[in-house]
Amino acid sequence: MTSPARWVLHADMDAFYASIEQRDNPELRGIPVIVGAGSARGVVAAASYEARQFGVRSAMPGFRARKLCPQGVFLPANIQHYSAVSTQIHRVFEEFTPVIEPIALDEAFLDISGSMRLFKSPEILARQLKARVKEETELVVSVGVAPNKLVAKIACTMGKPDGLRIVQQAEIRALLDPLPIRRLWGVGPVLERTLLELGIERFSDLAQYNSNKLRAALGDRAAELQALARGEDDREVEAARAPKSYGEENTFDRDVIERDIVSATLVSHAEAIGQRLRRDGYAGRTVTLKMKLGKARGTRIARGKNEGDEPRYPLLSRSKTLPEPTSDAHLIQSIALNLWDKEALQEPVRLLGISVSNLSAREGEQLDLFDDRRRGERLGPA
Repeated sequence: MTSPARWVLHADMDAFYASIEQRDNPELRGIPVIVGAGSARGVVAAASYEARQFGVRSAMPGFRARKLCPQGVFLPANIQHYSAVSTQIHRVFEEFTPVIEPIALDEAFLDISGSMRLFKSPEILARQLKARVKEETELVVSVGVAPNKLVAKIACTMGKPDGLRIVQQAEIRALLDPLPIRRLWGVGPVLERTLLELGIERFSDLAQYNSNKLRAALGDRAAELQALARGEDDREVEAARAPKSYGEENTFDRDVIERDIVSATLVSHAEAIGQRLRRDGYAGRTVTLKMKLGKARGTRIARGKNEGDEPRYPLLSRSKTLPEPTSDAHLIQSIALNLWDKEALQEPVRLLGISVSNLSAREGEQLDLFDDRRRGERLGPA
């Protein structure tokens, strides 16, 4: 059981990308702002709370966002700018604890257990952290504080926007028990359907379910999921969390199958991945090609306000693992293109992506100046 002396803070910026745009452009304040989805084929990266009132949410297809909120202001994502603001925010977090686990540009876990002697209570620390973020960036961060990561994240989400919620150890079950099972960490649509078929609709149902029957239905995951449903989560805040993969992808304005367009797209993705790998000092052994077919197969139900059917496009992925890790953009692109050729698709695709995983640090690696396969590492930007 997690010790009550342990305190984890989950910080999540409110509508981060859209809020930055509204901060930088005062004329956008108070109106629906949607970042991303610049075309019908695009995907929403962020939506302001004004846009969310119309049912727009992140990861929604652009055509649906425009249908729900035709009066919205659609802006291209400026990830470089958002990343710089994220760095500024993380410097504020460091004023409160050195134990910070970034989850995304707009989200992080902080272990604040060791800061209690200075700040006296989790609530005092959380209020000061929110105030410092607002002072430094003019942006709002929602905060949840609890004895573990699972409960802290749920508390943060339930408090949005501009939230601050503290959950004591004795309050965990009362908070979690009524929640729908889809809110549990690790429960996606497929697992949710399985749990619902077992009659498990809420956290309390899973927490009390017969463990032997659950193991028979779910296998090795059963015990972990049941513990989480009871609010038991011993995962540490990992301050030095290494990346698991690097990836780039894009959705085309029209379906494509032409090899020259595919090749040019893969070159662009591979160069971006190679540069990021070298910048961060990593190389990877596994190259994965992601392909989303252009023809929809049925629909899926979107969650949230104004739910409705959305087209479901088959997603294919093909991978190759190398004997040695690489950050060579030319090699990454060549492998991805070879995977494309080998697949020999007869149907156009709407999305292409590359990811490199199975990473290792490149410290101390010596490059062969005469190995032409490594020219991307030798000449490419760091």
